[in-house]
Amino acid sequence: MSTAATSFPERNAAEVADLVLTPEAAAPEVRARRTRQRRQMYIGQVASYSLGASVLLLYAFDGAISLDVASLFWFGGLLTIGTFAVLSEAGVGERFSDHYLTVFQISAHTALQFVFLLSVPTIGITFISVLFLIFAFGSLRMTSAQAMLTWAIATCGLAAVFLASDLPIGLPVATRLQRTASMLCFVLVIGQCAFLGLFGATLRKVLYRRSIELKAAYERIEELAELDELTGSYNRRCIMRLLDAEIEKSRQASTACAIALIDLDWFKRINDAHGHPVGDEVLRTFAITVFANIRPADCFGRYGGEEFLLLLPGTDGEAAACMLERLRGIVADLDWSAFSPGMRVTISAGVVTLRESDTADTFLARADSALYSAKAQGRNRISTN
Repeated sequence: MSTAATSFPERNAAEVADLVLTPEAAAPEVRARRTRQRRQMYIGQVASYSLGASVLLLYAFDGAISLDVASLFWFGGLLTIGTFAVLSEAGVGERFSDHYLTVFQISAHTALQFVFLLSVPTIGITFISVLFLIFAFGSLRMTSAQAMLTWAIATCGLAAVFLASDLPIGLPVATRLQRTASMLCFVLVIGQCAFLGLFGATLRKVLYRRSIELKAAYERIEELAELDELTGSYNRRCIMRLLDAEIEKSRQASTACAIALIDLDWFKRINDAHGHPVGDEVLRTFAITVFANIRPADCFGRYGGEEFLLLLPGTDGEAAACMLERLRGIVADLDWSAFSPGMRVTISAGVVTLRESDTADTFLARADSALYSAKAQGRNRISTN
């Protein structure tokens, strides 16, 4: 036999996962989904009480109980469900973290079972068996404190029935129909317990998948937090952190390390003459060009405005200068007229290698000095220091 509290809402597990991951301050669409889920649950509960009443009708047909028991059981279930449905539609549950009011529902349906257990003890085992299903339902939503509270309530009720009374609690199996009804009682309870178990397993799988997706999303957020939104290169905070790490690594391994501070020549004129959208495209194209012509170990970041910092680990001054000269030629030879007729873009760069006494600040200061020298010599050139 089944009861209202035993029918978990028939909603897909993905929606449940969204529910679990939703903060208490639910958005309107989340509240609407919760209301829809509760309605589904109440519909399932009505069906569950109807099945339970059908089993009681078999007992009544055989004469083991009165027909009124089945009717009262069904109407009592509908009254309990209706009460919580009204509270749900009024939004009462939204005031609580447990918007299903699980403890109250479990307590109400448990109390209903005890009422019928005391009223019709001759089939009392059927009502007691349903308690397992009620608590199986509650286990999907209860906290440890809620579980202890409802367990205490059920224990008190069972103690009153078994220890404080001499009621002949039984399960009629005298006739074939009674045995059929008793069998159906346990079949329904076991079936719904199995359904809840399968649902819980599906929910765990969905939550696990969501946790993987959430981890990937966090990693993506961290990645985006390190990148310059316009060019896709590292932002200043990240490239400076990488510079500190590379200096430390170079000193520990006693290997060479070079950096290049790169500036797009006359970039302000490009913005003034062609507009900032064209200037943005120039920056993007330059960044793509750099990415296509550096090694995997090299790090490229936007230092500020139209200035970029290129880290060249394991590279001496001569090799770094050659690399930047090649990059300068590639940039100068690009067909920039695609953005605007007659447009020409060149770069200047200051290239320096790490010295024993260098800090990140002095290292950058020497690169900046070399870049200034390249500009002073007419731009579109590489200067070393």
